[in-house]
Amino acid sequence: VFQGRILARRLVGQETRYEVEVKTPYRHRFPLVPREYVWVPNTCGCPPLREGSEYLLMARRHVNYERTLNRILLQDDGYARPWTPREDRLVREAARHC
Repeated sequence: VFQGRILARRLVGQETRYEVEVKTPYRHRFPLVPREYVWVPNTCGCPPLREGSEYLLMARRHVNYERTLNRILLQDDGYARPWTPREDRLVREAARHC
């Protein structure tokens, strides 16, 4: 779970790749760098992420069977909410209990 600002969007084959500036990592099981690519396995724009906007994203790490592909994947039903101070407060409170 992290707060990020969408810098760019690009369609790559049947997927969408977002370049994201990682603002605040809240809870992560793998290291995040200041700029990451977040992949969405479709080109329909679901979930709708706009360039220049900030979101609270819950994504997972995807590694293929051959271990040649290691990326951050935001599934169609993944958590992507516009970032607000309220979202920040809720995530920080939940992190204390988890």
